[in-house]
Amino acid sequence: MSGSEIAPEEAAEHLSDVPESDQPAAQPSKSSLKKAARREKLAAFKLERRAREKLAKKEKKRIKAEKRAAGELDSEDEPKAKKRRIAGPPFGGRVVVDLGFDKIMTEKEVQSLCSQLGYTYSANRHSGHPFALFFTSLDGKTLARLESLGDASYKRWTNTQWWSEGYERLWETDPAVKQSIVYLTADSDEELTELKPDETYVIGGICDHNRYKNECLNKAQATGIRTARLPIGTYLADLRSRKVLTVNQAFEILVHWVETRDWESAFHAVIPKRKFDENKGNDKVKSVKPEKAASETVVVSVEELETNDST
Repeated sequence: MSGSEIAPEEAAEHLSDVPESDQPAAQPSKSSLKKAARREKLAAFKLERRAREKLAKKEKKRIKAEKRAAGELDSEDEPKAKKRRIAGPPFGGRVVVDLGFDKIMTEKEVQSLCSQLGYTYSANRHSGHPFALFFTSLDGKTLARLESLGDASYKRWTNTQWWSEGYERLWETDPAVKQSIVYLTADSDEELTELKPDETYVIGGICDHNRYKNECLNKAQATGIRTARLPIGTYLADLRSRKVLTVNQAFEILVHWVETRDWESAFHAVIPKRKFDENKGNDKVKSVKPEKAASETVVVSVEELETNDST
């Protein structure tokens, strides 16, 4: 080997000793250069568009101000004030969501249930006459799911209480309270005719897609409290089979009744029209008077729940 020649091993060792700053930088590909140019062009276009929109908005305000000063502005051109719901006093009644069915639900069903709890809280928060809202038997998979959502934001929900104990805690200090508690279940022989401010209504927090029957009825009977079913079959004729409601739908029906004192209106406002489409092409919901529906009583189960996306 001549003196001017360098062995491959020595050449590699020599290159490794060269500082990175002295080594030639890798040249960007033509494709990456084109993408960078497009990004710059798009960014410049967005800035230009925002500037044009800002000027146009400013000019529109100027013209409207001139018309208003000259008395030439029509009432249709004036911005309409947003209607805000005036919150009235609380209804006085309490609604309890019984979460004591955690062990018989799958992980997916627990996720669906937790979503329904959020919708339930939202409906109550926007109600003109909110209920006192209780969530009982919070434990297990349901608790873990809620803790994982939004930094456990459920703890900041207003006008709500979360209990690890069951709803039996309601009458621990005063057994007489037990007489004013009603568990809503479609399997009850009693039909609910009205809501009372001094009563507590329990909704079963179970999302089992009809795998289990009579869970809420059996639980209510075991704890010795009254049961009742929503009078859906009395007011709606097209429900010709057993239907299911989510927790939030059952709760929203109660909210609408408090605001309207009208069961028929509450059912129409909450129950999706697809629930009535038993026959193809029949998309209209018929209403009947209570006296005409006695032989066609059909109820909607509030304890056999399903997700909104499953239908």
